[in-house]
Amino acid sequence: MKKYDVAVVGGCAAGLTAAISAKRKNPQLNIVIIEKLPRIGKKILATGNGRCNLTNINAVASDYCNPDFVSDVFEKYPPQKVIGFFESMGLLTFADSEGRVYPRSNMASSVLDTLRFELEKTGVDVICDTPVSQVRKINGGFEINGNIFCKRAVISTGGKASPSQGSDGSGYLLAKQLGHSVTPLYPALVPLTVRNNVRPLKGVRARNVSLTLTDGKLLKKTNGELLFTDNGISGIAAMELAAQTEKSLFGAKEKTFTDIDFLPDMSVEELTEYLFKIKNIKGNCDIDMLFSGVLPKAIGTEICKAVSLYKNERTLSRLSREEIVSAAQKAKCFRLEVTGTKGFENAQVTSGGIPVSEISSETMESLLCKGLYFAGEIIDVDADCGGFNLQWAFASGLLAGENIG
Repeated sequence: MKKYDVAVVGGCAAGLTAAISAKRKNPQLNIVIIEKLPRIGKKILATGNGRCNLTNINAVASDYCNPDFVSDVFEKYPPQKVIGFFESMGLLTFADSEGRVYPRSNMASSVLDTLRFELEKTGVDVICDTPVSQVRKINGGFEINGNIFCKRAVISTGGKASPSQGSDGSGYLLAKQLGHSVTPLYPALVPLTVRNNVRPLKGVRARNVSLTLTDGKLLKKTNGELLFTDNGISGIAAMELAAQTEKSLFGAKEKTFTDIDFLPDMSVEELTEYLFKIKNIKGNCDIDMLFSGVLPKAIGTEICKAVSLYKNERTLSRLSREEIVSAAQKAKCFRLEVTGTKGFENAQVTSGGIPVSEISSETMESLLCKGLYFAGEIIDVDADCGGFNLQWAFASGLLAGENIG
């Protein structure tokens, strides 16, 4: 049986960071990372559209669920500390206008290579192609898969989102073996499916829209880019509604809707006045030119269809005031009935996980099992797009490693 001081189960953002942090704190520690995939860090390569949005300089605890828990972690490892951690390994970064931080190379592989080199430099062992199916508390430490013993263990396997990248939910089973519970799990940051026929809009993007999710009451509101798919909607604005959508649909008695405001910077009155100007300027044009100056043509066409403007091949000049007002109102509130999401297979993040009440926010150590630590997505902490979830992964990994070390 191989023996280590520390075993990290799960070789992605949080786990790699925890191992490095612990080794830096105490170079004498004998540490191993155990990863089920052929290589560590696969999910890092997919983040930020292949650019790795590794943190957000504006990230604060209130951006996350369970903000009080997150606040304690960010007090020690705010975004600037995470950026400093990477700079200490030679990785330079930059922040865009939204506060999203990327490597200067604009390549996620630079982030992973930086972490891999530091693991090699500090002497952390890495074992790949090794799924962990069992962890037992034994002899003051932990027995893993019956052939590895460690004094302390870190579970950083991620959640259930994107199982092809290693996060298949197996970490929750390990946590349960050691006495922990798991909150309900939902796919987050994933496209939505709708009952309406949106195929005519497939591939069409609308920028800077506002989405409101309701099921008889307001559930959540988002802003950003919207992308229509063959059976639903994607893009940041839609994906940030996913977790709340799943929670609403679970055992729901009321239907769930998302109302799209295609032009949130204009009031209904301002849009109505604008459409009257278009009527006067382009009076001899077809109806589908009504929104041509402010929205993609395909979206304008669907709005006009929704309020029945297409009658007898009319031109814009034949539209009544009531019809123009109705079109403006529909552009400000284009309702879709939401039926679900594209599931964990297509999700970026898991909502839910190990309850924060079972973990110390000061150390990331389990309150139920001494010597066991958690880091990253496996914990019931998640946030919207923009580098917030990787900030959590790195911050929690750094804190866990520091306390192990």
